[in-house]
Amino acid sequence: MSQEQQEHGPRSAPAGVEEHELIAREDALLSVENLHTRFDTETGTVRAADGVSFGIDEGEIVGLVGESGSGKSVTSLSLMRLIQDPGYIPQGSINFDGEDLLEKSEEEMRQLRGDRISMVFQEPMSALNPVYDIGWQVGEPLRVHEDMKMAASRQRSVELMRQVGIPSPEDRVEDYPHQFSGGMRQRAMIAMALANEPDLLIADEPTTALDVTIEAQILDLIRDLNREIGMAVLLVTHDLGVVAEVCDRVAVMYAGRIVEYADVKSLFADPRHPYTKGLLSCVPNPAEADQELEPIGGEVPNLANTPDGCHFAPRCPYEVDECHSVDPKLREVDENHYAACIWEDPQ
Repeated sequence: MSQEQQEHGPRSAPAGVEEHELIAREDALLSVENLHTRFDTETGTVRAADGVSFGIDEGEIVGLVGESGSGKSVTSLSLMRLIQDPGYIPQGSINFDGEDLLEKSEEEMRQLRGDRISMVFQEPMSALNPVYDIGWQVGEPLRVHEDMKMAASRQRSVELMRQVGIPSPEDRVEDYPHQFSGGMRQRAMIAMALANEPDLLIADEPTTALDVTIEAQILDLIRDLNREIGMAVLLVTHDLGVVAEVCDRVAVMYAGRIVEYADVKSLFADPRHPYTKGLLSCVPNPAEADQELEPIGGEVPNLANTPDGCHFAPRCPYEVDECHSVDPKLREVDENHYAACIWEDPQ
């Protein structure tokens, strides 16, 4: 917030263009425009994704970051068309390589999943099937999408397991998920996702519950594969430290909405939304021995009962009366840097 804004208060939100017209580009590999995902429950309609817009270019790593309950995982599942009843997508578009995924049939989506778009889920133990060995599961996308025979897919599974750093893959290809550690199961999930060299990998909290050494190895693996095969990555995480290490751009999500969107260097050097500033204040800096971490007060609102105006206002240190009546939209506050805050105005 500038000195002028502190002295004179927030500027009125201009009647600008829609946010999806700003940041979702037709030439992007993935362009998400005004995406809404809802769940009708007994306590009300949960707006888990509430007008989400962002894009990912070919070969780019984009981080989707926010606290638990902000809507990140629902957004990633929406991209794969994996939202189940009572969830539904009433509005928006998900353009992948020029085609809207929301207009495709379920059979067409099955052809895309695991082929051109793959996903690494948050909990590998629940995502892997306990009754099939690892080699069978890693090779399944090859048999489904490439019509590869069992023997050939088995050999390719060994190669993929070696590529993701699973030791002695020729021996472990016959192991079952319960015989793998958490880190090895996550590597197996990545091997399965990479079987057909997808154009886009969606990784939902791929390092959750892993120790810091294994976390670093998994992140290095994702980054190396991104460089080697030119695969674009959507990295869903709550950890800004992870974002700083591997991402090119970052979308900050709060209460079902993108509240800031920028390249990583710009966002870390000059965060323009109070929520982003709050998240950064929680990240330890190894260079500052006496650093005091400042947690964000309060909690993410119930997405079935969000507050009027800015959803972050009840937790915001810069909150003023207008914040409870004006619903700020994303707008460009610097070159290719977007924020949804009443204090920011490019005019």
